[in-house]
Amino acid sequence: MSSADRVDLSQHARTLVRQALDRSSAPVVLIDGPSGAGKSTFADSVVASWPDTTVRLVRMDDLYPGWDGLDAASAAVHDELLGPMRVTGIGRWRRWDWTASQPAEWHEVAAGSPLVVEGCGCLSRRAAPLADLRVWLTADDGVRKRRALARDAGGFDAHWDGWERQWQRFVRREWPRLLADLVIDTTTTS
Repeated sequence: MSSADRVDLSQHARTLVRQALDRSSAPVVLIDGPSGAGKSTFADSVVASWPDTTVRLVRMDDLYPGWDGLDAASAAVHDELLGPMRVTGIGRWRRWDWTASQPAEWHEVAAGSPLVVEGCGCLSRRAAPLADLRVWLTADDGVRKRRALARDAGGFDAHWDGWERQWQRFVRREWPRLLADLVIDTTTTS
Protein backbone atom coordinates (compact mmCIF):
# COMPACT_ATOMS: atom_id res chain seq x y z
CA MET A 1 0.00 0.00 0.00
CA SER A 2 1.18 3.51 -0.67
CA SER A 3 1.68 6.03 2.11
CA ALA A 4 -1.43 7.91 0.94
CA ASP A 5 -3.44 4.70 1.35
CA ARG A 6 -2.04 4.11 4.84
CA VAL A 7 -3.18 7.59 5.81
CA ASP A 8 -6.71 6.69 4.73
CA LEU A 9 -6.67 3.49 6.80
CA SER A 10 -5.16 5.43 9.69
CA GLN A 11 -8.05 7.89 9.57
CA HIS A 12 -10.52 5.00 9.69
CA ALA A 13 -8.49 3.48 12.54
CA ARG A 14 -8.61 6.67 14.62
CA THR A 15 -12.38 6.90 14.08
CA LEU A 16 -12.78 3.27 15.11
CA VAL A 17 -10.73 3.75 18.28
CA ARG A 18 -12.86 6.76 19.28
CA GLN A 19 -16.06 4.77 18.68
CA ALA A 20 -14.73 1.78 20.61
CA LEU A 21 -13.70 3.90 23.59
CA ASP A 22 -17.10 5.59 23.57
CA ARG A 23 -18.61 2.14 24.17
CA SER A 24 -16.20 0.81 26.81
CA SER A 25 -12.97 1.67 28.61
CA ALA A 26 -11.71 -1.80 27.65
CA PRO A 27 -13.49 -2.55 24.38
CA VAL A 28 -13.34 -5.75 22.38
CA VAL A 29 -13.04 -5.04 18.65
CA LEU A 30 -13.49 -7.68 15.96
CA ILE A 31 -12.07 -7.01 12.47
CA ASP A 32 -13.18 -9.51 9.84
CA GLY A 33 -13.45 -9.78 6.08
CA PRO A 34 -12.16 -11.92 3.25
CA SER A 35 -8.53 -12.77 2.69
CA GLY A 36 -6.63 -9.88 1.13
CA ALA A 37 -9.11 -7.20 2.26
CA GLY A 38 -6.50 -5.49 4.46
CA LYS A 39 -7.49 -6.70 7.93
CA SER A 40 -3.95 -7.10 9.26
CA THR A 41 -2.85 -3.70 7.95
CA PHE A 42 -5.97 -2.09 9.38
CA ALA A 43 -5.56 -3.84 12.76
CA ASP A 44 -1.98 -2.56 12.93
CA SER A 45 -3.31 0.97 12.31
CA VAL A 46 -5.95 0.53 14.99
CA VAL A 47 -3.37 -0.61 17.55
CA ALA A 48 -1.02 2.24 16.57
CA SER A 49 -3.90 4.73 16.99
CA TRP A 50 -4.80 3.55 20.49
CA PRO A 51 -4.14 6.23 23.13
CA ASP A 52 -2.19 3.84 25.35
CA THR A 53 -0.13 0.69 24.87
CA THR A 54 -2.28 -1.76 26.81
CA VAL A 55 -4.29 -2.86 23.77
CA ARG A 56 -3.89 -6.57 22.93
CA LEU A 57 -3.94 -7.85 19.34
CA VAL A 58 -4.89 -11.43 18.53
CA ARG A 59 -4.50 -12.53 14.92
CA MET A 60 -6.63 -15.36 13.61
CA ASP A 61 -3.63 -16.50 11.54
CA ASP A 62 -2.16 -17.66 14.85
CA LEU A 63 -5.29 -19.67 15.74
CA TYR A 64 -6.13 -21.56 12.54
CA PRO A 65 -5.18 -25.22 13.03
CA GLY A 66 -3.84 -25.54 9.50
CA TRP A 67 -5.25 -24.56 6.13
CA ASP A 68 -8.58 -26.28 6.83
CA GLY A 69 -9.05 -24.65 10.23
CA LEU A 70 -11.21 -21.59 9.64
CA ASP A 71 -14.28 -23.02 11.42
CA ALA A 72 -12.24 -24.39 14.34
CA ALA A 73 -10.51 -21.04 14.89
CA SER A 74 -13.80 -19.17 14.59
CA ALA A 75 -15.33 -21.38 17.28
CA ALA A 76 -12.25 -20.93 19.48
CA VAL A 77 -12.68 -17.13 19.44
CA HIS A 78 -16.02 -17.57 21.16
CA ASP A 79 -15.47 -20.75 23.18
CA GLU A 80 -11.96 -20.15 24.51
CA LEU A 81 -11.30 -16.42 24.26
CA LEU A 82 -14.30 -14.09 24.36
CA GLY A 83 -16.85 -16.26 26.17
CA PRO A 84 -14.57 -17.05 29.11
CA MET A 85 -13.33 -13.44 29.21
CA ARG A 86 -16.91 -12.24 29.73
CA VAL A 87 -17.71 -14.90 32.33
CA THR A 88 -14.47 -15.27 34.33
CA GLY A 89 -12.38 -12.29 33.23
CA ILE A 90 -9.74 -14.53 31.61
CA GLY A 91 -9.83 -15.88 28.07
CA ARG A 92 -7.18 -17.74 26.20
CA TRP A 93 -6.13 -18.82 22.75
CA ARG A 94 -3.78 -21.50 21.51
CA ARG A 95 -1.17 -20.71 18.91
CA TRP A 96 -0.85 -23.01 15.92
CA ASP A 97 2.73 -23.87 15.00
CA TRP A 98 2.62 -23.72 11.21
CA THR A 99 6.15 -25.12 10.85
CA ALA A 100 5.51 -28.21 13.01
CA SER A 101 1.84 -28.41 11.92
CA GLN A 102 0.65 -28.88 15.50
CA PRO A 103 -0.81 -26.92 18.41
CA ALA A 104 1.65 -24.84 20.41
CA GLU A 105 1.45 -22.79 23.63
CA TRP A 106 -1.61 -21.16 25.19
CA HIS A 107 -1.87 -17.39 25.67
CA GLU A 108 -4.08 -15.84 28.36
CA VAL A 109 -5.96 -12.59 27.81
CA ALA A 110 -7.42 -10.78 30.79
CA ALA A 111 -10.47 -8.57 30.60
CA GLY A 112 -9.87 -4.98 31.56
CA SER A 113 -7.62 -4.03 28.65
CA PRO A 114 -8.70 -3.29 25.09
CA LEU A 115 -8.60 -6.30 22.78
CA VAL A 116 -8.52 -6.36 18.98
CA VAL A 117 -9.12 -9.67 17.21
CA GLU A 118 -8.49 -9.64 13.47
CA GLY A 119 -8.86 -12.23 10.77
CA CYS A 120 -11.19 -14.32 8.68
CA GLY A 121 -13.85 -15.91 10.84
CA CYS A 122 -13.67 -13.85 14.04
CA LEU A 123 -17.02 -12.13 13.41
CA SER A 124 -19.46 -15.00 13.93
CA ARG A 125 -23.01 -14.83 15.25
CA ARG A 126 -21.80 -16.26 18.57
CA ALA A 127 -18.82 -13.91 18.95
CA ALA A 128 -20.52 -10.71 17.76
CA PRO A 129 -22.54 -10.07 20.96
CA LEU A 130 -19.34 -10.36 23.00
CA ALA A 131 -17.66 -7.50 21.13
CA ASP A 132 -18.12 -3.79 21.63
CA LEU A 133 -17.37 -2.92 18.01
CA ARG A 134 -17.50 -5.10 14.92
CA VAL A 135 -15.74 -4.15 11.67
CA TRP A 136 -16.02 -5.66 8.19
CA LEU A 137 -13.35 -4.96 5.60
CA THR A 138 -14.04 -5.78 1.98
CA ALA A 139 -12.37 -5.37 -1.38
CA ASP A 140 -12.94 -6.36 -4.97
CA ASP A 141 -12.30 -10.11 -5.39
CA GLY A 142 -9.52 -9.64 -7.96
CA VAL A 143 -7.78 -7.01 -5.83
CA ARG A 144 -7.88 -9.07 -2.68
CA LYS A 145 -6.65 -12.25 -4.39
CA ARG A 146 -3.73 -10.33 -5.90
CA ARG A 147 -2.90 -8.84 -2.48
CA ALA A 148 -3.13 -12.14 -0.60
CA LEU A 149 -1.01 -14.09 -3.06
CA ALA A 150 1.61 -11.33 -3.26
CA ARG A 151 1.72 -10.97 0.53
CA ASP A 152 2.60 -14.60 1.13
CA ALA A 153 5.15 -14.83 -1.71
CA GLY A 154 3.76 -18.11 -3.06
CA GLY A 155 2.97 -19.74 0.29
CA PHE A 156 -0.78 -19.23 -0.11
CA ASP A 157 -1.06 -20.04 -3.83
CA ALA A 158 -1.78 -23.77 -3.46
CA HIS A 159 -4.30 -23.11 -0.67
CA TRP A 160 -6.28 -20.20 -2.13
CA ASP A 161 -9.16 -22.22 -3.63
CA GLY A 162 -9.65 -24.39 -0.54
CA TRP A 163 -9.47 -21.39 1.78
CA GLU A 164 -11.94 -19.49 -0.38
CA ARG A 165 -14.43 -22.40 -0.22
CA GLN A 166 -14.16 -22.46 3.60
CA TRP A 167 -14.59 -18.71 3.68
CA GLN A 168 -17.69 -18.78 1.46
CA ARG A 169 -19.28 -21.47 3.67
CA PHE A 170 -18.55 -19.35 6.74
CA VAL A 171 -20.10 -16.26 5.12
CA ARG A 172 -23.24 -18.15 4.03
CA ARG A 173 -23.66 -19.58 7.54
CA GLU A 174 -22.75 -16.54 9.68
CA TRP A 175 -23.54 -13.46 7.54
CA PRO A 176 -20.68 -11.54 9.20
CA ARG A 177 -21.05 -8.37 7.13
CA LEU A 178 -24.55 -7.91 8.51
CA LEU A 179 -23.15 -8.19 12.06
CA ALA A 180 -20.71 -5.32 11.50
CA ASP A 181 -21.10 -1.84 12.96
CA LEU A 182 -18.64 -0.43 10.43
CA VAL A 183 -17.96 -1.55 6.83
CA ILE A 184 -14.84 -0.35 5.01
CA ASP A 185 -14.14 -1.04 1.35
CA THR A 186 -10.37 -1.16 0.83
CA THR A 187 -10.44 -1.78 -2.93
CA THR A 188 -8.84 1.58 -3.68
CA THR A 189 -6.13 1.36 -1.01
CA SER A 190 -3.79 -0.71 -3.13
